[in-house]
Amino acid sequence: MDNNLKQVIEKRVYRTIKNLEKRSMNGYFIKNIDELYRTINNIIPDESIVSVGGSMTLFESGVIEYLRARNVKFLDRYADDLSKEDIEQIYRESFFADGYFASTNAITEEGEIYNVDGRGNRVAAMIYGPKKVILIVGTNKIVKNIDEAIERNKRISAPANVQRLNMDTPCHETGYCTNCNSPSKICNIYTVIDKQFDKDRIHVIFMDGSYGY
Repeated sequence: MDNNLKQVIEKRVYRTIKNLEKRSMNGYFIKNIDELYRTINNIIPDESIVSVGGSMTLFESGVIEYLRARNVKFLDRYADDLSKEDIEQIYRESFFADGYFASTNAITEEGEIYNVDGRGNRVAAMIYGPKKVILIVGTNKIVKNIDEAIERNKRISAPANVQRLNMDTPCHETGYCTNCNSPSKICNIYTVIDKQFDKDRIHVIFMDGSYGY
């Protein structure tokens, strides 16, 4: 990457971290995978109960395999041979986890965390339940404001996830949101996390590069 562009991105990240801290949330900017795992180790101790929300970023960053290998009780929604009932039980048990890992659809430079969910289990756990929430976020997901966050979901996150899940929705064909009311619609629940009472609960780890949708 061009060094001038790299500096612009880094300034944007640190500006976002500063505003997260004003909202009683924590931000980190890491440059490689080893640093990512060290940061997580400092947040989540061994023998913790951990769970994850649906996220391509967690796979691309290796966090899923990292959790499987660590000395923790991992409520693994992606484990083989799980029934629908097993997965639903994991969703419910996740509210009692020590650490909940996910990503976000977008985060504003002002420190607002914007998400759109289909079922709602991911955003529900981010909002309340788990003792700590660890969000792994590529620098590609930083936007200027909520309006840009909404547009990002319509133009990137939702259509890409529909392709991944092979859902029968209009954006599967068009590649952009048409504000549909399809039976297979995945954009059902919209949330903005603006601030926290507990300043040690939400931890946003920014990774240098493009991760997830």
